[in-house]
Amino acid sequence: MNHSGAESDQRGAVDVTKDKNGIDQVVLHNPRGASAMVSLHGGQILSWRTDHNEELLFTSSKAIFKPPRAVRGGISICFPQFGSRGLLEKHGFARNKIWAIDENPPPLHPNDSNGKAYVDLLLKPSDEDLKNWPHSFELRLRVCLAEDGYLTMISRVRNINSKPFSFSFAYRTYFSIADVSEVRVEGLETLDYLDNLCEKERFTEQGDALTFESEVDRVYLSSSDVIAVFDHEKKRTFTIRKEGLPDAGVWNPWEKKAKSMADFGDEEYKKMVCIDGAVVEKPITLKPGEEWTGRLELSVVPST
Repeated sequence: MNHSGAESDQRGAVDVTKDKNGIDQVVLHNPRGASAMVSLHGGQILSWRTDHNEELLFTSSKAIFKPPRAVRGGISICFPQFGSRGLLEKHGFARNKIWAIDENPPPLHPNDSNGKAYVDLLLKPSDEDLKNWPHSFELRLRVCLAEDGYLTMISRVRNINSKPFSFSFAYRTYFSIADVSEVRVEGLETLDYLDNLCEKERFTEQGDALTFESEVDRVYLSSSDVIAVFDHEKKRTFTIRKEGLPDAGVWNPWEKKAKSMADFGDEEYKKMVCIDGAVVEKPITLKPGEEWTGRLELSVVPST
């Protein structure tokens, strides 16, 4: 796992630590001083910091870091479903499980590994998972921190079942922002969306950008592969690039909902917005032996 010597200077470093529950956390460092932390609890990214040590992801001050609950914040993996349906827990079980470090990951494209600190994680179903969702799979996650500080997640789901199965998926990403009422999201204009506050009714986005003045819980359909989040107060712009993830979830609980959540501070809705790369409307179906790949790349630049 640890890259040492000259190679490490070029590739960045990978360290494994333990949290207070004894669960492994992998910390990626790039040569310029940016970092990212991934927990084996849920394969969840808990931190992404710039080379000035500025935290870019939101985690609630009331977050509960104890399995089997997913931590409120960071970037969590929603699989095999996004939202609530049937017997499975909301957003699926992957984010509540303990993952393993994948010691023999299949090779990836050279561009996905050069000059980067990265870790490969693996989730296979437990007997309990198979009772609730009777499909054999391997879910692999590679998390890369590039030299320029970009954070990339590549997920691969392989069907090792004897029959086809379908799933939905999302990277639930909590961005840290100065003030949600000053934030603008571009790249969703003119799209249809399903509104979870109106029983998934379908609407069309009318604005030239999305702004926030009340609770928002939507899935934008067939969105472009680039979405930008402008944080005017912090003078920075997040760019989300996605592949294999046609939809985009957008969520902010606003005041009333925030007060009803035990693991979320009453005023914290002002400091976060979730923008998720997702597959929701048309679930992925894999035949035996087939594999799906979804990729999300996050970057941040100063803006005026």
